[in-house]
Amino acid sequence: MSAVTDDAAAAMDAVQRRLMFEDECILVDEQDNVVGHESKYNCHLMENIESRNVLHRAFSVFLFNSKYELLLQQRSATKVTFPLVWTNTCCSHPLYRESELVEENFLGVRNAAQRKLFDELGIPAEDVPVDRFTPLGRMLYKAPSDGKWGEHEVDYLLFVVADVKLLPNPDEVADVKYVNREQLKELLEKADAGDEGVKLSPWFRLVVDNFLTKWWDCVESGTLPEVADMNTIHKLV
Repeated sequence: MSAVTDDAAAAMDAVQRRLMFEDECILVDEQDNVVGHESKYNCHLMENIESRNVLHRAFSVFLFNSKYELLLQQRSATKVTFPLVWTNTCCSHPLYRESELVEENFLGVRNAAQRKLFDELGIPAEDVPVDRFTPLGRMLYKAPSDGKWGEHEVDYLLFVVADVKLLPNPDEVADVKYVNREQLKELLEKADAGDEGVKLSPWFRLVVDNFLTKWWDCVESGTLPEVADMNTIHKLV
């Protein structure tokens, strides 16, 4: 480990440090073909993203309750990338392991989503069976977090409607709340105005600006499968 790496690692929370160095993300090309694997640490260094075009697979879960309210989380203060920003229900990465590399019916990504919903929010697997996730699309985006860290992902957008038990993990999540459409609009307005220090994750904002209104309509009408398009990778960079 280099001195620079040592310094960066020493500054991390112990839980985040373990995840950064032990988790192996799935490297992909811009067509989402698997080309290798790399530590979470190396995948999120802007130096690697810019110089080597390191791109990894990710997912974003949008969980709605039976009142069609969207569950949001505020990322913990100890997160290495985008601490304390508000975002969709759960955002993470399938890992380079057999169960999360399964391509058929996007099962690997669904398995990863189920795992992280429990890790971050304490949602039991039985509340979110993998076959309940509806993959709606993929987007490719790049977003710096600060001068050192950032994201460069092919992000699978997974929607699920379920009433769930919540027990947020404080190492991952600072706060949670369900919002209806009007409450989300108010949150967006606060973020745009810089009120109350509200910030949104860039990937969440991309989904809000490009897809969410139509897809929320489909959540309420029970027609999500009709708008799914997993053949297209939307390049929103």
